[in-house]
Amino acid sequence: MTAVNDRARFLIIDDHPLFREALHSAVQMAYPDVDTVEARSIGEAIELLADTKPFDLALLDLSMPDVHGFEGLLQLRTRYPRLPVVIVSGYEEPKIISEALSYGAAGFIPKSARKSDLAAAIRSVMDGAVYVPENYEGQPPDPDSTDRADMVQRLARLTPQQLRVLQMLRQGMLNKQIAYELQVGETTVKAHVSEILRKLNVYSRTQAVIEVSKLDNAELFRDQAGF
Repeated sequence: MTAVNDRARFLIIDDHPLFREALHSAVQMAYPDVDTVEARSIGEAIELLADTKPFDLALLDLSMPDVHGFEGLLQLRTRYPRLPVVIVSGYEEPKIISEALSYGAAGFIPKSARKSDLAAAIRSVMDGAVYVPENYEGQPPDPDSTDRADMVQRLARLTPQQLRVLQMLRQGMLNKQIAYELQVGETTVKAHVSEILRKLNVYSRTQAVIEVSKLDNAELFRDQAGF
């Protein structure tokens, strides 16, 4: 991690301009000299992260327009495993916090927190701690959660191109369609699919889609009051 005095960079990922402004203010309170960049979607965040100048911390809202559930966190963790990602969310259920941490989040800050608490949480993460709300009580791991965490580890083995192919498989695209989108041959797509199945330890593309879809955890977010 870059020393803060060396002009570290923070990435704020949130589709609501008012909360991006609030997070920017909290970051400035914690570290006045840090460069802050904003993204309005996961897709935009990934484009920014592809920049040659690295980021030292990402602040991510779970509820984004181009992803569902934990999909945004999973994309960032698998593509950029060394980037600390802190969830800043209106979803404050202990189960959701536990799942986020099991997927490698560096902390979980409720959107209801005061600006001073947001700033303190950001400083805590930059100091190497994993931040959770004071009233949070850890949830005992369950078999499903353990299986999902294991799948996250397997997803981290995929290359960026293999991740793109997997996302297209989830959209129901055929090899010919994927080849057209990626501007490669169908043989190359088949090779990517074979590697995806091997690395995920599944026997078919259908099973790969089913197993990865479980990571969305949409049921956790149902009927929750989020942003």
